[in-house]
Amino acid sequence: MTENVIIALSCLSAIFVLIYIGMHIAVALGLASLVGVYFMRGDFQIAANLLAQASSDAVASHVFGVVPLFVLMGSLVAAADIGKDAYDVANQVFKRIRGGLGIATVAANAVFAAITGISIASAAVFTRIAVPEMLRFNYRPRFAVGVVAGSSVLGMLIPPSLLMIIYGFVSGVSIGKMFIAGIVPGIVLAVVFSLGILFMARFVPSQVGGTQIVDDGTQMSAIEMFLKLMPTVLLVGLCMGGIYAGFFTPTESGAIGAAGALLIALSKRRLTLQSFWRVLPETGYVTVSILFLIICANMFTRMLAMSGLPQFFIELMKNAGLGANGFLGIHLLIVLALGTIIDSTSILLIALPLILPIAEGYGMDLVWFGIITIVAVEVGLLTPPFGLSVFVVKSTLDDPRFPLGEIFKGTVPFVIMMLLVLALLVFFPQLSLMLL
Repeated sequence: MTENVIIALSCLSAIFVLIYIGMHIAVALGLASLVGVYFMRGDFQIAANLLAQASSDAVASHVFGVVPLFVLMGSLVAAADIGKDAYDVANQVFKRIRGGLGIATVAANAVFAAITGISIASAAVFTRIAVPEMLRFNYRPRFAVGVVAGSSVLGMLIPPSLLMIIYGFVSGVSIGKMFIAGIVPGIVLAVVFSLGILFMARFVPSQVGGTQIVDDGTQMSAIEMFLKLMPTVLLVGLCMGGIYAGFFTPTESGAIGAAGALLIALSKRRLTLQSFWRVLPETGYVTVSILFLIICANMFTRMLAMSGLPQFFIELMKNAGLGANGFLGIHLLIVLALGTIIDSTSILLIALPLILPIAEGYGMDLVWFGIITIVAVEVGLLTPPFGLSVFVVKSTLDDPRFPLGEIFKGTVPFVIMMLLVLALLVFFPQLSLMLL
C-alpha cells in the first residue's frame, strides 16, 4: 500500500465523518479532495489549480442543461397539482378492491414519478393527499404512512430521475439509456408493491385495516378519467417517447417537458404569477445544489485517480478471487449499509469513483449496474436512522399521532419487496436492458 493510497483512504474516512456530523456532502468532497491533493503533491498551489480545472471541466457542457430543465418540469407539475389528479383517477379505479386506496397511492406515485424524478417530492405530495383519505376509511395509520413513504421511492427509479442523471454524469453512461433502462424496473417495482398490498389485505388484514370496500358515493366517468390523465400521458409521451424514438436528446427532452409542463399548468389555471415566481428560485436552488455536487464529485474522482486507490481496489478484488458475483454481492451489501447512515446522492458520489473501475474490469454492463445500484440506494430512503422519505412524511404530517418509529415500521413490507425486486434485477439483467 503506497503513501498516496493511505492518504486517499484517510480522505475517504474523513468524508464519512464530516457528513455524519452535518457537513454538506459537496463541501466534504471538495475539502477532502483539496487536502488530499495537497498532501500528495506537497504544494497548495498545485492542489488549488488542479481542482479549479476540475471544477471548470465538470460542468462545461450543454448536456448539464438537463438538470435545470427536468427540475423546472417537476416543480411546474407539482404547482399544477397533477399529483392529485393522478390520485383521483387511481382511487376511482381501485377503490372497490380491498386495500385499494393503498394500490391507488402506488399507482399515482408511479404516474407522478414519471414527470418529477424526485422521491422526496412524491413523499411530500402524497402525504397530504393519500394519508388523510386512507385514515378517513379506517386504514391503519402505520399502513397509510408506510404506503406513502414506500411508494415514494418510485420517484428515483421511474425516469426522469435525478439519481439517474447524477449516475450518468459520474459514470459517463448515456442519460437517455439510463432513463429507458429504468422504465421496466420501475413498472415491476410498482406492480410488486401493488401485489404486496393485495396479499396483505387478503391474508393479514389486521395490518392494513380499511378492509371494507370503499364507496364514497363519487363516480367518475371514463371520459373524466381520461381528461384528468391526458396531460400527464402527453407529457410522459413527449419526454420519454422522444428519447426512445431518437427524436430528442435528454437535454432537448427536458426543454420540451418544461415547456409542456408550463402549458399544462397554465391550461389548468392552477399556476398564479406568485406561484410561478416561487417555482423559478426553487429550480435555481435545486440546480445549483446538484451542479455543485457534480463539481465536487469530479474533484473527488481526480484525487482518487491521482492516488491510485481505484487500481489498488481492483488488484485487491482480483487477488481475493471473489469473481464478478462476489464483487457484486459485496457492492450491494455496502450500498445497503451506507443507506442507513447517509443519503442517496452521497452514496453515489462517494462510492462510484471507486466501484465503477472494478465493475468495468469484470465486464459488467454499466447501464444495468446503474439500475441495480440505484434500487439498492433507494432502499436507504426507508431504513433507519437516515430514511429521508420517512423524515419527509413525518415533517409533512406534523402530527403527534405519527411518531417516527411508527412510520419506519410501516415501511418494512416495502423494504422487503424492494429487496425482492433488487434480487430479480440482479438475476435477470434483461429486465433492465430489454428496451435498449
